[in-house]
Amino acid sequence: MADRNVLGDPLVPCGTDPVTGFYRDGCCATGPQDRGSHTICAVVTAEFLEHQREIGNDLSTPRPDLRFPGLQPGDRWCVTAVNWMRAYRDGAAAYVVLASTHERALDHVPLAALQELAVDVPSDLGGLEGAA
Repeated sequence: MADRNVLGDPLVPCGTDPVTGFYRDGCCATGPQDRGSHTICAVVTAEFLEHQREIGNDLSTPRPDLRFPGLQPGDRWCVTAVNWMRAYRDGAAAYVVLASTHERALDHVPLAALQELAVDVPSDLGGLEGAA
C-alpha cells in the first residue's frame, strides 16, 4: 500500500537538495525503524533552526558521518512530529508542505496546526531570490 499524506492523497516527495527523509529518499515516509517519526515536511526558518538547536536538536551543523549536510533557512526537511509540535507550542514552528507530510504525523500533531502553517513551495526556490 502506498504512503499517504495528511490530506489522504499519495505522499509527494519533500526534498532532494538536500536529500531528506528518514530513509534519505526525499520522502517523509516512515516505518518501524523511524522511532522519531520524521513525518513532517518542513520548510525551515532561522527561528525554527534556532529553536531546534536550543532543545538539543542541531539541524544547522553538517554531519557527514550521518549523510546530513546541515540546513539553511528555506530548506525542505522531514522533521520529527514531536519536535515540530514542541516548536509549534513555543511559537517557532516551521512551515509545512501538506502534500509531503506523512499521515502518521497526525499521531502527534493536529491537522489544524499543520494547516495553520501550510505553504505551497515551488520545487525551484531560485525564482524567489530578492522577493519581499
